[in-house]
Amino acid sequence: MKPYLKRAWAEVSLEQLRKNIRIIKELNSPSTEIMAVVKADAYGHGYESVCRCLQEECGIKYFAVSNLDEAIAVRGLCPKAEILILGYTPPEYAHEISHYNIIQGVVSAEYAKALCRGSRGGIRCHVKVDTGMGRIGLRYASPRECAEEVSEICGIQGLSVEGIYTHFAVADSDSPENIAYTDAQEKFITDTYDELSEMGIKLQHLHFMNSAATCYRNSSRSTLSRAGIIIYGLHPDISLEIPQGLEPVMALKAVISQVKTVEAGQCISYGRTFVTDREMRIATVTIGYADGYSRLLSSKGEILVHGKRCRIVGRICMDQLMIDVSHVPEAESGDIVTLIGRDGDEIITADELASVYGTIGYEVVCGISKRVPRIYID
Repeated sequence: MKPYLKRAWAEVSLEQLRKNIRIIKELNSPSTEIMAVVKADAYGHGYESVCRCLQEECGIKYFAVSNLDEAIAVRGLCPKAEILILGYTPPEYAHEISHYNIIQGVVSAEYAKALCRGSRGGIRCHVKVDTGMGRIGLRYASPRECAEEVSEICGIQGLSVEGIYTHFAVADSDSPENIAYTDAQEKFITDTYDELSEMGIKLQHLHFMNSAATCYRNSSRSTLSRAGIIIYGLHPDISLEIPQGLEPVMALKAVISQVKTVEAGQCISYGRTFVTDREMRIATVTIGYADGYSRLLSSKGEILVHGKRCRIVGRICMDQLMIDVSHVPEAESGDIVTLIGRDGDEIITADELASVYGTIGYEVVCGISKRVPRIYID
């Protein structure tokens, strides 16, 4: 049996992953450690190989995930790691949090108490403060009021509060209004931490830097840099450049199954949305929307064939799509094509695809389906 079916596959460069981590470490101050965000199967890159590489080869100690299942999976790979659950865990699973030595994000005193009632071994936590994201966390008019509830949480029996944190809403924007908004968010969380210090509560961690803040407003006050999308070489926002050297870790490839010459006036694919206006060479490619290559790219996206851009024609099907290779006479059945990645002098990024149909690069890489094997290249 071959190691994988050469139909559609994603190539993940561990060498580039290591390089990206080195660059991020250089951005951070010596007092700030990277917390690698590996939720959603490491943003679609495959958490097993990514986590092993991050821990064993990059020296990453801290990891962030979305839920308990992800935390337990990472714990199995990284026995000594510090793992923070950013999202909600039902209190009835508190024993599992304790058993696997996971750090839970806590959003209120009530939630913290419920977790401790369900745990037989104590709960480690970081307290989330909502400074303007409007999602989860303590929300108060003043840092002093916020610090008072954190102080109450610190007094809950069976709970070990190790830090506080927040999440920026627009750190990926360079507009003056949004910069001011992020400044206010940062001031609120740091003032809350300082209020706690004045109360005699010394916490190990204060963190607020996401990928965007790590790139554009790095602060030595944040003990952790929660680096997510930039680990994988994509932009927090396509309108802003990321530091030189940060490059995509993933490439998406497929093959041509057939090339045929089609005369003018012929329909291509479902719905008859594309009709040839001349004689064309049409290649069928072995990937479709069930693989996570969005149907929204129908007659819009481009694919690299022998280093040349070829336009998708007609609707993308569940398992296949068609492209115009009239200007690539050497294209033939069995050729490897590149949907994301570099071929010769041309490159197509997940961010580019995202801009075509109005989303973000995060969604593109996270959306590549499980039936697409990840092949790791060192």
